[in-house]
Amino acid sequence: MAVYKVLTLPHETLRAKAQPVTKINAGVLRALDNMRDTLYAEDGVGLAAPQIGISKRMILVDPGDNLLELINPVIIKSAGEKSAREGCLSIPGTVGMVKRALEVTVVGLNRQGEEVTIEASDLLARVLQHEIDHLDGILFIDKATDIRREK
Repeated sequence: MAVYKVLTLPHETLRAKAQPVTKINAGVLRALDNMRDTLYAEDGVGLAAPQIGISKRMILVDPGDNLLELINPVIIKSAGEKSAREGCLSIPGTVGMVKRALEVTVVGLNRQGEEVTIEASDLLARVLQHEIDHLDGILFIDKATDIRREK
């Protein structure tokens, strides 16, 4: 497959609302494969399609134990709240404290077009929220406090 260049600010695709995937076809599956290759090449824990220039509602997350691919993901339930430090492949060298739900339930489609429900907490919940925000043109710096440049 291919490793894409991750877009960085101020690229306009990062601020656009991504379009729903209406049909899972070879192009969508190829994009998911390329997103996976890019995620691992960048040593990230999550990647949204807009970050590689594809304005479609697709995300990948792998906080270290299992790759999840979601098409048209939606958060249907959330609970609790916790602040933690976040960064982003599209804003290299920058971190900030972001308050997010501690637990979320996300519904989306897998690559076979089957609906899946993911109940997540802690890091997985945070990564899902971060990547779903990307689909709406929202970046972590829009929600962060104590934003800092790292060396």
